[in-house]
Amino acid sequence: MPTREALAGALRRHLKNELDLEVKGFDALFLLDWITEHAGPHFYNQGLADAQALVRKKADDFVEAISHLEQPARY
Repeated sequence: MPTREALAGALRRHLKNELDLEVKGFDALFLLDWITEHAGPHFYNQGLADAQALVRKKADDFVEAISHLEQPARY
């Protein structure tokens, strides 16, 4: 089953179980598309921000590790 249809099915079940709301057929797909269009960019951007924070942390770790390799200069 493709992901979109699987998610629509999960959304239908969730709405039925939690809100006793019947959403059938294409209505669940349309609702899923609306949620994806409107909320998707927020979650995508948050994922990018999380990835950037991780890369920054790793870069800081590399800089620190490299600084420990420095040898004292003798003049």
